[in-house]
Amino acid sequence: MSKARNLGNIVSGTTSTIENPVLKIKGDGSSADAKLTLNCSQNSHGVSIQAPPHSAGQSYNLILPQNVGTNGQVLATNGSNSNQLSWIDAVETKPTVANVSQTIAPATATTISITGTGFVSIPQVQFVNGSTGAITNANTVSFTNATTLSVNVTLASGNYYVRVENPNGLAGRSTNNIITASTAPSFSTAAGSLGTIAGNFSGTVATVAGSSDSAITFSEVTSGGNVLTASSGANCSLNSSTGAITTTDFGGTSTTPTLYNFTLRITDAENQTVDRAFSLQSSFGATGGAQHN
Repeated sequence: MSKARNLGNIVSGTTSTIENPVLKIKGDGSSADAKLTLNCSQNSHGVSIQAPPHSAGQSYNLILPQNVGTNGQVLATNGSNSNQLSWIDAVETKPTVANVSQTIAPATATTISITGTGFVSIPQVQFVNGSTGAITNANTVSFTNATTLSVNVTLASGNYYVRVENPNGLAGRSTNNIITASTAPSFSTAAGSLGTIAGNFSGTVATVAGSSDSAITFSEVTSGGNVLTASSGANCSLNSSTGAITTTDFGGTSTTPTLYNFTLRITDAENQTVDRAFSLQSSFGATGGAQHN
């Protein structure tokens, strides 16, 4: 190996060393930017590295990594003044958010688990209102692993997408509204007896009431089979919208006093439910009752 003190001593087909640790290639002082060309063995092809133009006003160093990286990686700058190059995966890996639906109470700080893939400690988690697009940031985010986050959030009533952004800026969002902030439905009618009704009575027997922050419906969910709405039971109808219990012949073919125990359910628009047990007593003769509300 021969040593050279300047570029003029580097000739084709030889291996040379430049003793000065800094190699500077100058432009022509007019319009041609400095360029370093590396030729093939036959000097018929070459690959060049060229300086940016004078108008760019750039002065920086690019420092090579301390290792060769792994298969498929590419060089990337860290964007700082040190300009240390590093190996990164050529294909960006964005986080994903699993479409696992959850319902929480509105206006209440609640901790939930967000699952998916590709989470990096510690990401930013946002909740995007599916109707208005309004964004709510998580109160806190705890990184469990690349597939699970523990997130505390306070949300107004509504349905929300979940967006997760890793520290490197790559982000993913659930494809559906997976978080619902909603008040669970409740009964305002007390559990227990709805009254004593005369056998064969026709009309409105009773009305049960409830509420939620969305539309509600009423249904019978008595264990073992319907009692209130069965023709072999109380022989009543339940209005799913109003909660009114009506009949054209209370007790049907029964001619003896009977206690009818049944369970009603309220379901709201978010499919939240609440059940409550009630009863109606039939009577015959002088002790017969009337409508009870």
